[in-house]
Amino acid sequence: MTTGHPELVTAIASEIAISGPIPFVRFMELALYHPQFGYYTRSPETGTERIGWTGDFYTSSDVHPTLGHALARQATQIDRLLGQPDPFTVVEMGPGKGLLAAHFLSACRTESHSLFERLHYILIDRSPAMRESQRRHLSQWLSRPGLVSRVDDLDDLAPGNITGMFLSNELLDAFPTHRIQVTGGRVEELWVDRQDGQFVECLKPPSTAALAQRAHSLAAHWPDGYRTEINLNALDWIRQVARILRRGVVLTIDYGHTAEDLYRSDRKNGTFLCYFKQSAHEDPFTHVGEQDMTAHVDFSSLATAGEEHGLQVTGFTNQMSFLMGLGVEQLIASLEPESPEFRAAIHLLKPTGMGGTFKVLVQHKGIEQPQLDGLKFKPFFVEALARVESHVCKS
Repeated sequence: MTTGHPELVTAIASEIAISGPIPFVRFMELALYHPQFGYYTRSPETGTERIGWTGDFYTSSDVHPTLGHALARQATQIDRLLGQPDPFTVVEMGPGKGLLAAHFLSACRTESHSLFERLHYILIDRSPAMRESQRRHLSQWLSRPGLVSRVDDLDDLAPGNITGMFLSNELLDAFPTHRIQVTGGRVEELWVDRQDGQFVECLKPPSTAALAQRAHSLAAHWPDGYRTEINLNALDWIRQVARILRRGVVLTIDYGHTAEDLYRSDRKNGTFLCYFKQSAHEDPFTHVGEQDMTAHVDFSSLATAGEEHGLQVTGFTNQMSFLMGLGVEQLIASLEPESPEFRAAIHLLKPTGMGGTFKVLVQHKGIEQPQLDGLKFKPFFVEALARVESHVCKS
């Protein structure tokens, strides 16, 4: 049964009435990013929040500042490898409430004065609601000339113009994604129609040649009824990042898998989920515009697309190993054991929780293969990405 933000439901229904069924990727785009009524673009109701302990979901930065502090340490090492350029630019895309940026800047000022004096931190976010939250959390930094700036989109950055670090945390999982299904030996795409006043899914041929080609390259061993997601937007994103970065590192943090794991034949229902008031479910047609929608990231295809455009794979690890390599034990040593702050920091490290679920893909350009502290401990190897690339990621 369709429920959700009334104006958004009407806007999506009107598009379907005019053009006919729309691919699910378009439905997800409208539900999350409609300019006026989308989940991320619309301001939350007074006294509520979308991201955080009382929202629909929370991020690592809502849990504890440790991730921001660790990233500042990693940026300091990358800065030295690049010869301490002026400016050293950090581009954070999808910065949410601005907490990660606030934690990063605070740690950088305290622990690396040289980097802080040359730092230029760029926030990329087109959501008015998120930008207002960022303004509140970054108020002490916005008044410092040249330190923090904001742009709407990657298109606002010139090709080959950034030396430093691209950073994203839980960005790609919320990119609108295609959903596909194997039916009678054919790969079909999920589309959204409107019947009897309700949104319903239907199956049609793939909406683009690029989707059809990638789906068929993956589908050789999928059983009938197999359903999964293909995120072409994420591949377009990493290609654009590669064009903009002149020298430096791209650091992508998200939950996801290698393609070998993500597309294995027994993962027959895919990874698409909705989050509403801290509860996960699989129905995109309830709470339309009032809930988050996500799908796990295919890190193998992300690595391959990056390599095709000049980004070499530096390493692949999980959040627990990344934080341990950057000395997380030192960061939390001053906390009282069993205190709420200590338990929150440990939450980021749990192998069965955020520590193991969240992966970190590091890519570099314009420098020799760097040895980074965040990659000291490797539960996965680069070969895991390369092995899958040769079998299913070429398109």
